[in-house]
Amino acid sequence: MKIFTSGLVTETNTFAPFPTGLKDFQIVRPIDVADGRPFTDWAAVMQVFREEAEARGWEFAFGLHAVAEPAGTTVRSAYETLRDEILVALQAAMPVDAVLLDLHGAMVAQGYDDCEEDIVSRVRDIVGPDVIIGIELDLHCHVLQSLVDTADVICIYKEYPHTDILDRAHDLVKLVAETHEGKINPTMALYNCQMVGMYLTPYEPMRSFVDDMFAAEGKDRVLSLSLAHCFPWGDVPHLGTKMLAITDGNIQQAANVAASFGKKFVAMRHEVDTKPRGLKETFDEAVAVGNGPVVIADATDNPGGGAPSDSTTALREMLDRGLTNTAIAMIWDPVIVNIVMSTEVGAILDVRLGGKLGPMSGDPLDLQVEVVGIIPQMVQDFPQPGSEPIALPCGDAVALRCQGIDIIVNSLRGQVFTPQVFTNFGIDVRQKDILVVKSTQHFYAAFAPIASKILYMDAGGALQSDYPSLPYRHDHSHKYPWIEDPIVT
Repeated sequence: MKIFTSGLVTETNTFAPFPTGLKDFQIVRPIDVADGRPFTDWAAVMQVFREEAEARGWEFAFGLHAVAEPAGTTVRSAYETLRDEILVALQAAMPVDAVLLDLHGAMVAQGYDDCEEDIVSRVRDIVGPDVIIGIELDLHCHVLQSLVDTADVICIYKEYPHTDILDRAHDLVKLVAETHEGKINPTMALYNCQMVGMYLTPYEPMRSFVDDMFAAEGKDRVLSLSLAHCFPWGDVPHLGTKMLAITDGNIQQAANVAASFGKKFVAMRHEVDTKPRGLKETFDEAVAVGNGPVVIADATDNPGGGAPSDSTTALREMLDRGLTNTAIAMIWDPVIVNIVMSTEVGAILDVRLGGKLGPMSGDPLDLQVEVVGIIPQMVQDFPQPGSEPIALPCGDAVALRCQGIDIIVNSLRGQVFTPQVFTNFGIDVRQKDILVVKSTQHFYAAFAPIASKILYMDAGGALQSDYPSLPYRHDHSHKYPWIEDPIVT
């Protein structure tokens, strides 16, 4: 058996004030992983595919893997350049028995509302009807029925934070292998919940819903279940939460199972809908806790959702309240990082920090700071229980101290995944009263064990959670939370 693998991964915030261009993609090509060199960072899914192929005695062909931090709409030429490179590599690899793709599911480019559907349809045109196409998607995806009709197997992450990326890659390979061997005949069905929201899987009732999906798999010929949460800041016509079921050779059963789980989820809509607190309410509660560290998710400035990560709103509140023994990470300000990198630990500097990319970033802060740490090309690990963590670059990073607040500033826009963004500088997070992290939920797995309390904050940044107030171009008025009872299909 011969498989062809590739990946093109980014999440598009159509409201973001800055586009995603070709230079924003970290690209891995065959020459970069020749002679058995491992796939790293976000390309770790390709490493799973390669190791699975080697273990099964398959021939492994690889096109490219490109990933960009979430931002605004992808420039058309950038998308088409990367897409076409994948397609040319596939043509050169033909004939193949299966194609395995690592995609996001919420990529939008100029002229393309759904890049994943476009890629997969073009792959199908090349390989024909008999080659198996398997896809892994992020759970913050927009899934079209045409994508389900074109692919053979789709596996979507189940966990948020995404601690199961590599597990789902293994699931995908297993289903593709069993399909090729004739052991199963995957039949997929999609149920549209007509909801828009963000759903955190560690908390009830989401935790039980995810556990129920796991429990149903492998029974009564149910092969796989996935909830496509949607990405609320991706304004496409098909935005919304959907339930995907894969059964063995029975499309009607797949439709029934998808509807059963989908209706159950719709009934939970008020309980699963995430409602972050406002800025002042969040800090009032954090201060009142009295023992730390209280972890505050600065969710509306999460670069993992396409926000700039240069908002000064939370830091200004900390300064105005005179909070000390606190820390915040990571403010994206490559200009400040570049200046600090030319100094040394102990230097006292006047800096104009953050607030550069738009009105939702707040105003820059003029601060006098002490340099307490400098780390060229800092790395943090994204935990993947059962597998090695995914090592993610942060760019150059510096730690600044101002009025008792430790401020981590970095040059490569990216969210906080672990306390390493503090501890790498020798900052003892367990002794802090408050830790503010620019993330929505991916911080949770690594911070929950040390947190006295976790609070989710809407500080008015680019990822505002009052969805009906966002300037959507497309009509979503038939969905929850626009209406109380969504019109489900």
